[in-house]
Amino acid sequence: MRPRAWCGVLAAVALSATACGGGGGKAEKADGAGAAAGARAGFPVSVSDCMGAKTTFDAAPQRIVTSNAAGLELLMWLGAGDKVVGTGFPPGKGVLPAQYAEQAAKVPVLGKTVIPKEKLLGSGAQLYVDSFSSMKNMGKMGDAPTPKEFEAAGIKHVFLKSTACAAMNKSARTDLSGVEADIEELGKVTGTSKRATELVEGMRKKTGEVRDALKDLPEDKRPTYFLFDFDAGTKQPMAVCNRQVANAVITMAGGRNVFAGCDGDFKPVGWEDVVAKNPDFIQLAVRNRGSQEANEAAFDEAAAFLKSFPATAELEAVKKGRFLRIGSERTTIGGVRSADTVREIAHALHPDRVK
Repeated sequence: MRPRAWCGVLAAVALSATACGGGGGKAEKADGAGAAAGARAGFPVSVSDCMGAKTTFDAAPQRIVTSNAAGLELLMWLGAGDKVVGTGFPPGKGVLPAQYAEQAAKVPVLGKTVIPKEKLLGSGAQLYVDSFSSMKNMGKMGDAPTPKEFEAAGIKHVFLKSTACAAMNKSARTDLSGVEADIEELGKVTGTSKRATELVEGMRKKTGEVRDALKDLPEDKRPTYFLFDFDAGTKQPMAVCNRQVANAVITMAGGRNVFAGCDGDFKPVGWEDVVAKNPDFIQLAVRNRGSQEANEAAFDEAAAFLKSFPATAELEAVKKGRFLRIGSERTTIGGVRSADTVREIAHALHPDRVK
């Protein structure tokens, strides 16, 4: 499904001036001071949606709602977590970095999955940070507000484009530049550009170290890799294609995504296709269950399926237990820790090179 184009609305503020002596009041001076402060902070700032439509901010929003834990975590990293007044898909225990767990636990949960339309529009938010191309893409669990409804509620709508707009990318994603751009853009919107720059520099340092460790490794010597989205269903596997963030993570980690030949973000395939690819490694990509114990049980269940299912039981990766137990969200939704996921996968695939 193609992402919807969401257009943010700029509320125009007209500042009138008068040539008459004594006409300048305190309100005018206050407005002028506010405009000057905004300019010093880097405002106004304009950002685009998946279709290129612009949304403009004259100041950093003070009340933010996030579509899921990924957006919430990113705002925590940026130092804008205190502005979050609600989230959907809340983080389970142990999902966020320990330093943000207590703060994140205090954020009101507006939806255990997709935030109901009425709650989102009535949240009092000035900004909605969206990791999804459309709420209807999330298993039809909710209806997305229309642009006019967002406008009427006074909510500006921005996307983490590396994830939400992935299907519309014109070329394969083989690095984290899109994720880094999301961080820098959200930093501008929230007035935390300095912190965003620091985060991006840290990510590049980590991925640069992996790149250097693998620089002399020929392409044909890099192991093949299948991301098994266990929660997408076992009757028909869902392939991660070359526009998805995960393709970039796998590629930077020194792996070869077995479905890198398909254009787009995700695509249903057959088990016969997986068997024909005969991947060297398989990631057991389960979605967060709310606790480490529950997640481990889900990883076990995913491995047990592959071992018992006749179509996959004889794959070399399955027989040799070449499984990576890494959550789906960490791989398929971009964020600061995408660089850590690159390093974790690289270590699993190349332990002699990446420590």
